[in-house]
Amino acid sequence: MNRRTLLMSAAALALVGGTAQAQQLSLGAVSSYLNGLTTATSGFTQINGDGTISTGQLYIKRPGRIRFEYNAPDNSLVMAGGGSVAVFDPRSNAGVERYPLNQTPLSIILARNVDLTRARMVTGHTSDGTTTTITAQDPDHPEYGNIQMVFSANPTELRQWIVTDNVGEQTTVILNGLQPGGSISDRQFNIQAETASRGG
Repeated sequence: MNRRTLLMSAAALALVGGTAQAQQLSLGAVSSYLNGLTTATSGFTQINGDGTISTGQLYIKRPGRIRFEYNAPDNSLVMAGGGSVAVFDPRSNAGVERYPLNQTPLSIILARNVDLTRARMVTGHTSDGTTTTITAQDPDHPEYGNIQMVFSANPTELRQWIVTDNVGEQTTVILNGLQPGGSISDRQFNIQAETASRGG
């Protein structure tokens, strides 16, 4: 059994290890949960489209801000703030890569007002008895891709997501105990300040 198979097996066990049986969460309940998630931190494991695995620490400050700090040997940083996403890759000579946040499926959960009941936003809503899985897209721009989110219940908690981008590549992020609340500095999401501190 290779590392990826072990990881996926562990993730599956973690997702079903909460309650023995849980009802399907409604779109309204999940929207309320996400809207109440003002700040949060979590460790994460990321499975990339090419099968490689990365780990790190995640910071969320809604609306519109998220930060992924990747552990060695990756040591990269991805952050969203001010309506943009920036990728800082120490192995790249091309400098900071930037693109609009609203063109990524992550913008759905970082929106000021998450409303999953909006027409044509949710394309999948299922439950396996222990978790609820919701697939959502920007109803005005489905070409930007989608995000498939997995939630446990009692209490409601975001456990993982899979982002499918505009070219069909998938990235899975498994959260390791999302901790809501707490104070997170706005500096953590300031792309200009981060660029300057790196001599960019």
